[in-house]
Amino acid sequence: MKDNFYTAISDFWQINIINYIQNLSQNPLRIISLILDLTIVIFLIYKLLKTTKNSRVWQLIKGIALLIILTAVSGWIHLDILHYILTSVMTYGVIVMIVIFQPELRRALEQLGTNKFTKFFGMDKDIITKTKEDIYKIVIAVLELSKAKTGALIVIERDIKIGDIAETGIEVNAEISPQLLVNIFEPKTPLHDGAVVISNNKIKAAACILPLVNDKQTARKLGTRHRAAIGISKETDSIVVVVSEETGKISIAKDGTLIADVTEEVLKKILIKNIITNRLVDEKQIKNNRLNKLKSKFRGK
Repeated sequence: MKDNFYTAISDFWQINIINYIQNLSQNPLRIISLILDLTIVIFLIYKLLKTTKNSRVWQLIKGIALLIILTAVSGWIHLDILHYILTSVMTYGVIVMIVIFQPELRRALEQLGTNKFTKFFGMDKDIITKTKEDIYKIVIAVLELSKAKTGALIVIERDIKIGDIAETGIEVNAEISPQLLVNIFEPKTPLHDGAVVISNNKIKAAACILPLVNDKQTARKLGTRHRAAIGISKETDSIVVVVSEETGKISIAKDGTLIADVTEEVLKKILIKNIITNRLVDEKQIKNNRLNKLKSKFRGK
C-alpha cells in the first residue's frame, strides 16, 4: 500500500511538476503568465476566505476541502469502494450545491458590474463621493439627535491626526451610519458620554475625552460639550459638531470658534466646504496639475 502511495506521488511529481518546469525553461516568457496566474488565484482564494469566514458557507467549504482530500487519498492508496462512493458524491455534489446555494449564486451574478462587486475586488468608490455620502449620513444623525434633544459631540478628523484622542475612548472602527451614531449617543448607554471620533471615513472611537477650552469667560457661557468642541478645534484642525442636550440646537466648532444654532443647509455647506472642497478637491487638482506638467514635459521631449 505504501509502495502504491509513493508511486502515485512520484508519478504526479514527474508528470505535472517536472514537465511544467521543463516547459518553463524552454519558454521563459511563460514565467510572467505563471506569476500573473498565481497572483489572481491567490487573490481570489483570499477574498473568498475573507468573505465566507464566520458564516455557514465557511463550514461547507471546510467540508468540501475534506471531501476532496479523502477522495484523492482513497485513490492513491487504492481504497476502490470508498473512492467510487466519494467520486460519485463529488460528481452529484456539484448539482446539489447549485440547488442549495441558488440564492447566493444569483446574488453574485447580479452584483457583476455593481458597486458591491467592485468593492469585492477592492475598487472602492471615489474618496470624494464617499466622503460626501458620509457627511450626509452625519447630518441625518445630527438632525435626529437634535429633534430628540439628545446631547452629542462628533469630532471629524482632517489633516492633523487625533489618534491620541481616539485612544482615550472605546474603539469602534465601523462604517459611518446614521443609526449607529444615534444609537451611540442614546442616553444611559455605555458609550453616550463623551465624543465620537470620525477618521478616514470611519467611526474610529466613541466615549472619547476632549481637552476643554481654558477661557473663563467662555466657560461661564457654555456647557462642557461646547467647551470641549472649541478646545479640540483650537488644538487641531478638526471640525466638531455639537448637539445641545438642553435646547437641541446644532453648533459647529472650527479653528477655536463656535458657530451656534446652524440649520441643516448651513451644516451641510460648512462640512462639505471644510472637509471636501478645501481639502480633497484641492488635493485632486494639485495631483492633476502635476500629472499634466509631466505629460507636457514628455510631449516636449
